[in-house]
Amino acid sequence: MKRGFFICIEGLDKSGKTTQSNLLVEALRRKGHDAVYTFEPSDGKIGRFIREYVLNRKERVYAMIEALLFAADRTEHTETFIKPNLRKGKIVISDRYLFSSLAYQGAAGVNISWIKKINKAAVKPDLAIYLDVPVDEIFHRCQGRRSVMENREIQEKVREIYMKLVRNGELILIDGNRPVEETARDIEEIVFEKLKI
Repeated sequence: MKRGFFICIEGLDKSGKTTQSNLLVEALRRKGHDAVYTFEPSDGKIGRFIREYVLNRKERVYAMIEALLFAADRTEHTETFIKPNLRKGKIVISDRYLFSSLAYQGAAGVNISWIKKINKAAVKPDLAIYLDVPVDEIFHRCQGRRSVMENREIQEKVREIYMKLVRNGELILIDGNRPVEETARDIEEIVFEKLKI
């Protein structure tokens, strides 16, 4: 069986994940690699439900329910998109993955070991990158457009968990608080070295 390569890019909302994920896909394609972009919540039925009924609410859903919904979406997304593309030998770049649940639902008080347990179906990324941007800068970038998960206290806790995952060696830290091109160059360097291209 051919085995592709799975990369996820993590970070707070407005940290540049989507931009950097798409730039990485383009850079890999320019080098002749079959790279595909995906995101969480996914575009499947559960992912759309999460976007419509969980992220757009004025009040946050009970955090354990949130974690279960994200785990269900991740399982469906893994089985219907990520694994099939990896089997075809493609490079899959995901804008958010399991680490988002560890950080966001973990920051809301859900036990991180339990979150990992309910996400057993998740594929372990070959490379997981965390784009670090200070919370003050995130709020400046948001300019009033915030979801239910975007208050300062929550974002500080989320960032703390991401940094702990970096210290544990689960995520690679990239400074996302600088020009887009510089950040992209650093990400490409890490990815190309890992892929030996």
